[in-house]
Order: sequence, then structure tokens, then C-alpha cells
Amino acid sequence: MGTLELVEPPAPADQTAAEVEISIDGDPVRAKEGELLVEAVLRHKEIPHICYHSPLMGPIQTCDTCMVEVDGKLVRACGTKVTSGLKVLAESQRARDARAEAFDVILGNHMLYCTVCDNNNENCRVHNTALALNVQHQEHPFKPKPYEVDMSNPFYRYDPSQCILCGQCVQACQNVQVNETLSIGWELEHPRVLWDGGMQIGGSSCVSCGHCITVCPCNALMEKSMLGEAGFLSGMPKESLNKMIDVVKAIEPEMGYGAIMQVSQTESKMREERIKRTKTVCTYCAVGCSYDVWTKDRKILKIVPQHGDANQISTCVKGKFGWDFVNHEERLQKPLIRTENGFREASWEEALALVSEKLGQIKKDHGPDSIGIIVSSKTTNEDGYLMQKFARSVIGTNNIDNCSRYCQAPATTGLFRTVGYGGDAGSIEDIGKSKLIVIVGANTAEAHPVLATRIKRSHKLLGQRLIVADPRENEMARRANIHFRPRPGTDLVWLCAMSRYMFDHGHAKLDFIKQWVNNEEEFRKSLEPFTMEYAAKICEVPLDTLEAVALEMVAADTMCILWAMGVTQHIRASDTSTAISNLLLTTGNYMRPGCGAYPLRGHNNVQGAGDIGASPNNYPGYQSVNDPDIRGRFEKTWGVPLSPEVGMNNHEMMVGAYEGRFRAMYLSGEDMISADSNANWIAGGFEKLEFFVVQDIFFSETCRYADVILPASPALEKDGTFTNTERRIQRLYHALPELGDSMADWKITQEIANRMGANWSYSHPSEIMDELASLSPIHAGVRYDRLEGYNTLQWPVASDGADQPVLYLNGFPFPDNKARFWPVSFTEPEEQLDEDFDLFLNNGRQLEHFHEGNMTYRVSGIREETPERYLEISQELAEERGMATGRWVRVISRHGSLVIKVLVTSRVHGKQVYIPLFSQEGPVNVLTGSHADNATHTPAYKETAVKIKVLPEQGSNPLRQLNFRYAGKPTSQNGVEVERKWKRADYRMPGSPKLIRIQLQK
Repeated sequence: MGTLELVEPPAPADQTAAEVEISIDGDPVRAKEGELLVEAVLRHKEIPHICYHSPLMGPIQTCDTCMVEVDGKLVRACGTKVTSGLKVLAESQRARDARAEAFDVILGNHMLYCTVCDNNNENCRVHNTALALNVQHQEHPFKPKPYEVDMSNPFYRYDPSQCILCGQCVQACQNVQVNETLSIGWELEHPRVLWDGGMQIGGSSCVSCGHCITVCPCNALMEKSMLGEAGFLSGMPKESLNKMIDVVKAIEPEMGYGAIMQVSQTESKMREERIKRTKTVCTYCAVGCSYDVWTKDRKILKIVPQHGDANQISTCVKGKFGWDFVNHEERLQKPLIRTENGFREASWEEALALVSEKLGQIKKDHGPDSIGIIVSSKTTNEDGYLMQKFARSVIGTNNIDNCSRYCQAPATTGLFRTVGYGGDAGSIEDIGKSKLIVIVGANTAEAHPVLATRIKRSHKLLGQRLIVADPRENEMARRANIHFRPRPGTDLVWLCAMSRYMFDHGHAKLDFIKQWVNNEEEFRKSLEPFTMEYAAKICEVPLDTLEAVALEMVAADTMCILWAMGVTQHIRASDTSTAISNLLLTTGNYMRPGCGAYPLRGHNNVQGAGDIGASPNNYPGYQSVNDPDIRGRFEKTWGVPLSPEVGMNNHEMMVGAYEGRFRAMYLSGEDMISADSNANWIAGGFEKLEFFVVQDIFFSETCRYADVILPASPALEKDGTFTNTERRIQRLYHALPELGDSMADWKITQEIANRMGANWSYSHPSEIMDELASLSPIHAGVRYDRLEGYNTLQWPVASDGADQPVLYLNGFPFPDNKARFWPVSFTEPEEQLDEDFDLFLNNGRQLEHFHEGNMTYRVSGIREETPERYLEISQELAEERGMATGRWVRVISRHGSLVIKVLVTSRVHGKQVYIPLFSQEGPVNVLTGSHADNATHTPAYKETAVKIKVLPEQGSNPLRQLNFRYAGKPTSQNGVEVERKWKRADYRMPGSPKLIRIQLQK
């Protein structure tokens, strides 16, 4: 059978590996020591490699189509590592015969009916290999497998009879996404892909991330949206299609595959003319996944990730399948104006005239500071830049904000205090390289799923250690080496205790601190109260657990700390974020790759919204509005005098509305009713406004309070840039025309500005970016030509285009080049439990929905999997209160109430309860109060006391059986486990001697 060798999955690319010389077919070739031979060969010449995808996926070794000779021996190129002096023959007759033999075995598992296949030819490696090898006939006849096509998932289907058992889907699921759902039943009589060890997708632990479909080299795994859409012939009725396949197959014995392939190639060209491929960037979370979107007219066929710096081949269910909202029937397509009887449609001329007239009159009567602008964190940098410019140069106010006020402002504040930049210290790639990841108050696997895959991969395959501090058990907590549950609102205490522990026990990096950090003495004095014993008592965490966490930090060469809304939505949010950065400085975990602070941003462009100046105290590039020199530069460029006064943030605007000094608001792409804390109070503030303009793609809850509603366009309908959580600026290109009369946000803002006296003449977002780059030092070298296609830049970007994937390598952006310790202190959460309100309410994102669900509820497959929200309660609370899953309850806080079903789960414990943010029945923030972080006014959504009134109605389980949480049971293994295939009696390594059976006469 030949020699069987397994190659370990690759570690992150070693840029320092020595370059060596090998020969391929007699040609000298330079390669990296230790890299996979297939990579070196493919740089030199094309050979078949059906199961090998990329270094990220690593060697799978199931297809045998990359066979080459090395030193006279047949080996798989994907399973062999480069060493100096290797002599490789890729085009020897022996190697070519072995590859042809291997491919013929594959054709026994896959029927070639390419002309009428639902896949697209250029996307099918089986088709392309048959063409490249000039296959005319096959020795192994196609044998269909005795399994039905699986249509049980809302988004994709699996056809076992077309599956070639290459294992790429399994490798992607086990070792890239690390959801660990897929395997191959190698021991079955007819091997096939299994979900949780069983036959059906629906009801398994599959999270519909789409990795498996992306890497499938044929049509075995396909998006349902592609069925009947790929080509001119593939849309025929099934019965006719089957007859067509029979005709195609009948030709092959006599004419060979050549004729079939010629027809297929001709039809493929016709397909290319119908199907448009456009590079875009995901419009959901801030990981910043980029990919090609395939469209036919306005139909979105599929998402193809391959080249994104942030995600490579990865997606989540929202990015891969969550695009139905773009064409939803509820899209706003015409301006709406309020009347006594509701809203009526209006022309753009009428609506814009009314907006400019009313804002102009209010400015004249009450001054520019009676008006405020809210910039969307879902629109582009260019959209946001124009809105803040409109506020400052046309209205004349610094009353500007964006939704980072609700989640990210405290993290930014903590980093500005200590290290000088309000952004991630490095890249997602650095997170994957770090020796220790500490996640504090972040449900990474559900809120930032593609970023979480890099942690899960490094933890599973590369020895990375993982610590999770969270009151709720999420997926990352289940995987962690240490998971502990601090009492909500007390993270600051254990973080400060860690810093003190490092100093007290000689583990603080004193040389680093002496050279690079100011304020050590005052900081160490501030740590005096924070003993480990005090932290154990306040946080309600065992002392030995905290000491174990400290020792993990001591042992790690590099450490990254990741945090999100579990930290930033408390009254001491800015101080807790500061404590995180203080700890990283104490342990010397800045100024190197694989280290530093990673505040995980929420929306796709929430980082960008802050960067471009959508805040009351900063111009673009975080330049203070108080600085007269900076203000002078903007006045010169914009040609108008600017206000020197810090403006109101969104919380202060609402206070001003109640007080009568704030009269009008222009809000873009933000559903404040559903997003801001204490929804009832926000609604009351809206009702007091004299004039309210909302710009959005759907009629949101907030739209109900508007006087004028302007129809905007989503990301697929415009050009621009987004900036993701790792400060990565990426271009998106318009894939679809604007729907109806809707317009890109920058166009709308320009129209309003010009009607109010401006003289703007932007014709493309690139011109807006050029202006931003001329004014913002962190954007100085950002140009559209430097961001062409999949090219990206991570700010700060110098004027020559040099960016900084890792910050602080040469110091910190303060006058003396040093960071600063910033002392903090602890106060108890403002809203405490008592005898009446005796339960702690937590809330947060859910994987398949995004925030309140304005987009995801309009995706039919997501709605099918998760149509309703629920209240998670612990088993002990359920037993105490006599509740079971499905029981209706009323959840009551000091601020409001809502009715919801119960889900009994082990994810929460004791008297802590949890509600996902998504809702179509009213937002969870009807329960949350107005108390907020004292430094940023970020609401303390995570500090709410509630009580439960059990209602008499018993409903059904709010989890559908289709949902992966219902009964999914992952089947963890290391990749494909190809050695199980090699043990099969019917396996023979291509090129090895064939056994000759001799029939003996009796």
C-alpha cells in the first residue's frame, strides 16, 4: 500500500524560516525550510491538488492527486515538508500516472454532468482537474451512494452521491472553524460525511458558518440559493434535468469527456456574463470579514471568502447567509413625511426642502447647539465623515455622537489614558499567535465568531492557553483552561489584584516599566487595597482560582486580553478597561507581536465611526476640538469658523431634550429606542423634540417618532470603506444598484448640506477619503488605490502608505514616547439586588442574530432556526420557582417589564438570568436603567436587578429542534483522521503495485 505518513497541521507561517534550494523537474527552486512541498511545487507549476486547499487548512492527504517523486519515491506533495536539496519530479511518467489513477478513483464517487450542474465551473476543482488532465474516460465507474440528498439545513444541502470524500469540509469544521461537527464515516460500507456522527444536518451542532461549502471542491455541498441559478440549463425542472444528465452520460462512452467539457466551457462563459462577482465587507460585527458576493440581477447567489486579511476562508452564519434583508419587501424606498394620520410618501425634493428648512429655522431660533447629529456605526467611513462635517461646518455644533457610546467608548477611554491609541494593539493574526488569551466579559464565539475561530484553532492545535472570566458559561468558557465567574460589576477588582500580585511576587516586568511606563509609584500605591484575598471576597471567586490565573499569566511569554460589553456596560467601565491596560503594562505585554489590549468592537464600523470624528470632543483622527491649532487646520480646509466648545453626547442630547434646550436631531442608521438604555425614557425624549429626522433602510422602532424618514442604502449598494476591530481599513464596492429611490448616506447628507448653504461637490467616496486623509494624521496615507481589491491598511498610516499592524513597537504616542499607569478605584454597582428585585439580569448577543434583529429577522433561514427570544434561567432557579422550559413569565425591573418564555439551561447559574438582545416584541432595554459609566455616559446595561412573575401559561420550547443549541453534540477529532481511510481494505495508494489475483484450478 505504500508508506503512509501523517503531517501535523501547520503552525502560523514562520516568516523567519530559512530559505533553501530544491529542484523540481531539474529546475532550481527556492523554498522555505519546513513548508509543505505542495506550496513550493505550485509556485513553480500547476499540478492537481483536489484535497489540498491552503496552508491554513493544512495537509489532508485523502485525494492522492498531488503525487510526485521525491528521491525516487512516490509521495503526496501536501504531506511532505521541504528540506534542503530535495529532488522532486512532478512530471515523471510515474508521478503523472499515479495522479491520473488517483483522480480516476475520485470520479468513481462523482458524476461528471458539468453542463447542467448547479455549481459554477470555475469554482469546481473536480471539473477543472478533469479538464487539465484531458480525461476522456474513467476506469472506475460512478457508483451512487445509497443516501438521500440532505435538505434539512435552511441554507445549504449535502448530496452524498456527488461527495468525493476529500475531507476538506471536515478539516475546515474541525481545524479552522473548530465547531467540530463534521467527520467522515470511513468505516461505513459507503463512506460519507456525518454531522455529529449521524446522517442529518438539521438538529446537529452545525452553526451554518459555511466553511464547509466554501472549501468543497465540487457540488456536494452547495448553497440552496445557487440551486437552479448557476447556469442557463441548471434551472430546468428536476425531471428534465435528470433526463439531461442521462443524455450527457450516454455520450461519454463513445465520444469521451472532451465534447462534454467543450459544451461545459461554452456554457461557463455564458454563466460568467450573467453572474457578477463583487468584493465587499461584512455589514454585521467588527471582525471585518471580506469576500466576493455573487449576484445575478438583484438576487444574491452566494458569498465566497478567500482573500480577506481578517477572515481568509472564514465566515459566520450572518456573513455567509444573512443577506436577504437587502431585498426585503420592507426596505424603505421613498422618503416619508409625518402627517396627522401617520406617514405619507414624498419626493426627495419635498423631503429635503422640509429638512433643510426646519433645521435652518431651529438653528436660527435656538442656536446651533440645539441640534444634534447621530452618525451610524454601520455606514461607511465616508458617510460618517460627511455627517460630522455637516454638524460642525453647516450646523455649527459639536453635538455629534455614534453608537460606540453604548458599548465601546469606555474601552477607548481606558486605552487613551494608558497607551495613547483607542484601538486593538495588533491584528487577529497576533491573537492567534499569542501564548495566552484572557477573555473578560466577551462571548467571542457568538459575538465575534470568525475571530473566535482563530483562538479555538490555536487552543486546539497549537498549545495556546485560554482563560475566560464571565458570569455565564459560553462556548469559549467551556473550552477554556480556566473559566471563573466574577460577580457582575467586579472585574476591576480581580484585574487590579493581578497587577498587585505581579509586583508583590517579583513578576512585574520592572525593566520594561522603567524604560517605557510613567507613574509607577502612584499606581503601586493605588493597588494597596487590591489583595488577592480582597478580590476573592468581592468577586466571589475562590482564592486558589485567582492564584492559578496569576500563575498562568506569569508563565506566558505573550498575553492578549480581549474584552467587550461584559466590561464596557458597567458604571466603572472606563476604569475596568484602564485596569486591563494597566495589567498588560505591568506584565510587559505591549510592544511585541502576540501581546496587548483587544477591545472587541461591536458593529462593522464602530471603530471607524470614532476614527472619523463622530464624537463631541474630537475631530477626525481623535484630535481635540479644544486645540486651537487643530481647529484652525479644519477651519482652513472647510472654509468656515468652528465651535471651540465640546458638544453633547447622545445621552446628554436626551437630557437636553427633557430640559428644552435641545430641539432637533438628525440620526442615521441607529435604532436608539432599541439600542440605548431605558427605552421608555428615550422615547419620552424623542417626543419632546421639535424636529426629528431619521435616515435608515427599514422602518425601525425609532422611526415611529420621526418627522421625516429618509431611505438610505446598505453596504451592498455603495462604495466606501469600513474599519474593523483591528484598525484595518478595507474597501467595499457596490454590488447592487440603490433600491427604489433610496440613496447612499453620503449623497443624502450632501444634498441637505448644500440646501443649507454648503457648496459640496463630492462625486465619489474616494474624494471624501482624500479629504479625511489630508486632515487626520492616522489616515494620512490612506488612498483608494492603496486599498484596491483586497488590499488593506491598519492605521496609523503614514503619508507614504506604511501602516502599523502592531502598535507601539517603537514606543507610545505621548510626548515622551512612554505609556502611563492610570490609577483606578472600585465602587459597587449602582443597582443592587434586594428582597424584591432579587435576580441579576445579564444580556448580550446571539450568534445567528445581530443586536435587536432589524436585519437578521428579515433573513428567512435565521428566522426559521431562531424565531423567538427567551429568558435563560438556571436549573436551581427553575426548581425553586416551579418553572420549566417554555413557561411564560413577566420579567420586571425598576424601569419596565416584558413577557417572555423561560429556557432552563446550565449556561447561567444561581440567581443570574440572561436575555439575548434580539427582539421583535420590544427591546430588552425596557428593563435597563439610565445609570452609566461616569467617564463616558455608556449605559450600565449589565447592572439591572429584576424579579420574575410566573404566569399560568405553559408554552412550547423557545428553541427549535433545528437550532444547534437544542441537541447538538459535536464530535471532536483532529482533522479528517485520514489514517482510518488508509486502513480500509479497498484502499490502495496510487502508483503502488497492483495485486494480481490468480485463480487456481481445482
